[in-house]
Amino acid sequence: MPRPTPPLPSQPFPGWESVNRLPIRDNGERLVPMSLAPPPIKVFPAYARLGIPGAVPECFVREGVYRALLAAARALPEGFGLVVLDGWRPWRVQQYLFDTLHEAIHLHHPELDEEELLERTREFVSLPSRDPAAPSPHLTGGAVDVTLCDADGLPLDMGTLFDEALPASHSDHFERLETPGQEQLRARDNRRLLHRIMIEQGFTNLPSEWWHYDLGDQLWAHYGGHAEARYGPAELDTIENRWRRQLS
Repeated sequence: MPRPTPPLPSQPFPGWESVNRLPIRDNGERLVPMSLAPPPIKVFPAYARLGIPGAVPECFVREGVYRALLAAARALPEGFGLVVLDGWRPWRVQQYLFDTLHEAIHLHHPELDEEELLERTREFVSLPSRDPAAPSPHLTGGAVDVTLCDADGLPLDMGTLFDEALPASHSDHFERLETPGQEQLRARDNRRLLHRIMIEQGFTNLPSEWWHYDLGDQLWAHYGGHAEARYGPAELDTIENRWRRQLS
């Protein structure tokens, strides 16, 4: 018999002030490329493919996240795969995404004041921050964006596209519908499956985004009830940084 897949829980959106007060004790894990991973993981660096300025053509994550993602993918039923869309994110990419969504919301909702506009923007894109005590989740290598695919590598229907800034992108959206249609039920079940395999490997989910999962960062500590985060801001091991360390 197939394993039961429970409904997605409804969780409040994060209070970022509380999240950012959680202490960070970085364990020093390196960033590693997800393209090293064997099937059933696939890597599709979405922002580089979309031509976003500064995006890197790879999905880097901390080593612990890499191993947890591989375990999650191996727990999928036969015929399913896990697609990694984004991991570690350069600060300027975070800034670009925030500014772009902020402007789009402002154009469509000019009646919003700055506080409301900021709240709506942070629903889907966190504030760009390199603060060692309060980094943006994707700057740590602990946040990852994922979806499911079929045996041919084609993404499954999750109800909305990756990064669609719509209420339907909230993880529990289809759980709250009284009379969902067949397509909605299919998307709901796909979200349930993704959620189950990720949670079982220690990830937590950002309630406003079905695709966003965390392991080791402050969001993970917040939703997982951990006293501290294990990942702070991270940087790629460039040849320049390596030489500087070797010559210091």
